[in-house]
Amino acid sequence: MQMYSEADVDISCLQDKQVTILGYGSQGRAHALNLKDSGFNVVVGLRKGGASWSKAVADGLTVKEPAEAVRGATIIAFLTPDMVQKALYESIDSEIDNGATLLFAHGFAVHFKQVAPRSDLNVVLIAPKGPGSLVRRQYEEGHGVPCLVAIHQDADGEALNLALAYSAGIGGARAGVIETTFAEETETDLFGEQAVLCGGATELIVAGFETLVEAGYQPEVAYYEVMHELKLIVDLLHEGGLRKMHKFISDTAAWGDMVSGPRVVDAGSRAAMKAVLTEIQDGTFAKNWIAENEHGMPEFKAKMNADLEHPIETVGKDLRSRMDWLQS
Repeated sequence: MQMYSEADVDISCLQDKQVTILGYGSQGRAHALNLKDSGFNVVVGLRKGGASWSKAVADGLTVKEPAEAVRGATIIAFLTPDMVQKALYESIDSEIDNGATLLFAHGFAVHFKQVAPRSDLNVVLIAPKGPGSLVRRQYEEGHGVPCLVAIHQDADGEALNLALAYSAGIGGARAGVIETTFAEETETDLFGEQAVLCGGATELIVAGFETLVEAGYQPEVAYYEVMHELKLIVDLLHEGGLRKMHKFISDTAAWGDMVSGPRVVDAGSRAAMKAVLTEIQDGTFAKNWIAENEHGMPEFKAKMNADLEHPIETVGKDLRSRMDWLQS
């Protein structure tokens, strides 16, 4: 493993150079503000009249339309949703200076060949391992969120130096920057989201809720057990791994963990995980997701509606409304 820290970074390669941020969502806003506070010359590229334009202006940033924003930029960070990056790149390609660096926070568009950058451009990845809100908050508190760095195309020999300088600007080098590849970042990120963090976790929660309710237990009690208390366990895991979790839960809970966990996540679950990973690696998932977008996302919308209309959401909304500390 190669990990870089602030001591390995020379930010002078970006001194007085323009860094353009395309997009002003969760990651875009965090990156732009952190870079600005780090003393970099930041320009934000947005569609004029869009909801984010006035927000970026209010935050004290220089805002231009994308084609104008990329002119003269040393680094151009694509922080828009994956599915719009192809059209965005094609719309601004002719305005990008020779020798500029394209930077991505997720490798999907490059790895699955939605974006095919010119040969004279550096193409790099700086992927913070946390949402934009955390990237911003950690920076403001003097800390940083760990990042991954990858080089897809090194046109001038400076790609890594520029990427690391950018990582330092958003605070990532404070926590460490691990070297990877576009393929590894993209495939592990998609797998983590689908099998564990989002898909796996939410299906486990819903299945647990349904099992308890079908057995006659109150929906509200079931919600507390399988949804509300999950944060307590995740916080322990985040802070200290399995060791800290086992230290702070009861022996009864630990015994149940060890004898029942493998019955729920069993050989069948592991086989399903391997199948999910295979479809990510061979491009099946990307092909299907791209096609879904091109057809207006009918299945996406139907599945989303089904999720949001599940009884656990009705029960949860009522219970959360009584927890005033969640509203702050």
